[in-house]
Amino acid sequence: MAWRRLAEALRPWFPRTRASSTARTAAASQLDYLIPAEIASDSLSEIIEEVASTEGVHEILEIGSSAGDGSTAAWVRGALRNAVPPRLHCIEVSVERHTALVERWGAEEFVLCHHASSIPVERFPSAEEIERFYRDVPSRLRDFDLPTVLGWLQQDLDYLRDHGLSSPGIAQIKDRYSIETFDAVLIDGSEFAGRAELGEVYGARFLLLDDTETFKNWENSRRLRADPEYRLIYADPETRNGFAVFERVG
Repeated sequence: MAWRRLAEALRPWFPRTRASSTARTAAASQLDYLIPAEIASDSLSEIIEEVASTEGVHEILEIGSSAGDGSTAAWVRGALRNAVPPRLHCIEVSVERHTALVERWGAEEFVLCHHASSIPVERFPSAEEIERFYRDVPSRLRDFDLPTVLGWLQQDLDYLRDHGLSSPGIAQIKDRYSIETFDAVLIDGSEFAGRAELGEVYGARFLLLDDTETFKNWENSRRLRADPEYRLIYADPETRNGFAVFERVG
């Protein structure tokens, strides 16, 4: 029965449209809405499956799970190929998306859905840092005007404060489950949290970065490329806003 339920969950899934009472107002946050899966049927999703199926991978952290139809499903497919299925920790801060995530994967014992922020608001970059990056770095963040980008930052901070979700989520998961170092981590949450998130998970055997051509993982990708303790497995700057995958060799 459990395997039949899991097979159903692995089928392509399109969550029903939701909108909270907050989302119905003119000042609704984009985080109040479900969004289509992005990491699906591409080279990064294939790599995610391979990493999850790798011997010795026991603890996986996915930052930015959304509704669970993209990278989360890829992690699950790979985990099921592993002789010892790893535990998959999914972090999603949006109330609506976390609800959909639990609806899809909450019944699976090895998938743990955490409704939390990966880092507290105090560790987000300042507006001045974002402005400086926007001005000095020719990233794809420039595809959008600066007021829009700064609006995204304020939206993230407001959402965490308004929902009481400003917390060190990664640290709390590590403490609760006695995890010293994750075996694999996907950083694909807030556009502005990536740098601090990498600091929380540095040392993981596999580090997967999405959006390496924007602020989210621009610095992280270059930091890992310069670190002799990590080797670049694969990089594609053209898919979406770029991604890169690293493995620790030291």
